[in-house]
Amino acid sequence: MDWGCLMSKRIALVLGSGGARGYAHIGVIEELEARGYDIACIAGCSMGAVVGGIYAAGKLKEYRDWTQSLDYLDVLRLLDVSFRLGAIRGEKVFGKIREIVGEINIEELPIPFTAVATDLTNQQEIWFQEGCLHQAMRASAAIPSLFTPVIQGKRMLVDGSLLNPLPIIPVVSSHCDLIIAVNLNSSNQRHYELPVIERPPALKGRLDQLMSSLGSRLPNFKWINGDDDELLLLESQASQLSGETINPWQQSSRSASDKASAPKSASGSRVADLSGPASLLELINQSFEVMQTSLAQYKIAGYPPDILINIPKRVCRFFEFYKAPELIMLGRQIASDTLDKYERGDL
Repeated sequence: MDWGCLMSKRIALVLGSGGARGYAHIGVIEELEARGYDIACIAGCSMGAVVGGIYAAGKLKEYRDWTQSLDYLDVLRLLDVSFRLGAIRGEKVFGKIREIVGEINIEELPIPFTAVATDLTNQQEIWFQEGCLHQAMRASAAIPSLFTPVIQGKRMLVDGSLLNPLPIIPVVSSHCDLIIAVNLNSSNQRHYELPVIERPPALKGRLDQLMSSLGSRLPNFKWINGDDDELLLLESQASQLSGETINPWQQSSRSASDKASAPKSASGSRVADLSGPASLLELINQSFEVMQTSLAQYKIAGYPPDILINIPKRVCRFFEFYKAPELIMLGRQIASDTLDKYERGDL
């Protein structure tokens, strides 16, 4: 077989939803480009829409550099807490994305792009294929309970994964040589582990404490203006919470003996304990992930892609948006292994 010819094939790329695991899409795209695949169109949902839209706008490197530069304190400052229809307003996060991408409409992108959202008002799937790119990404990624919805006229728009976590159908008519889909909700691929990157424990503890508060004691918070004052108030109130500290971004709080007996992988590293939610926020999102996993399987069965890249959902929790470096590395590793199999004819 002429592998040079294979490498030049035009592909339609489908990027699925899965919260923080969406950073793995960056690694997948980098591996595809390194092998010479031509990404001719993209459809994405939730974080898949964010990464796909940024790539279509030619700004993926800037976005990657920004996400990898964030330490715990930076992430903490991006959490603009809301008590109305979502834990986080998302204005700071998506404001930075708007700054990176600029003001551009989808129809002006050099690559055809579709962002999938859900219209709660009319109970239907919405495809954004024209109009403001930023608004399309924001609507598609409005994760229920985490980010506030987008109001567009009489429509209330939320995360597209409520109806279509792996939007393959929008690219079926693209006439590309291959359809490659990236599923962030795989229950197999058990041999893959998230790379370990050490971070300062002091900042880590502060972020964990805040997210625990958001998940378990949200009504206790009051909000004031000003970034520095917001940070100090959140930290102060988080430190005053009574009872056991619960961490919805990482392994649920357990006693020392429980943690010591946590399951280990074949390499001896700890495996994330996903046995039960640690807060109401995590309960909602674990339920959401169960739904996404089931729906993604139906989408794959209905329209099987030529290549399916499976990212295991157990590698990190839905909320762990501070793990961009690890998830990018993992996405590239899994993409490389999958494409090796395809190019050998083993898929």
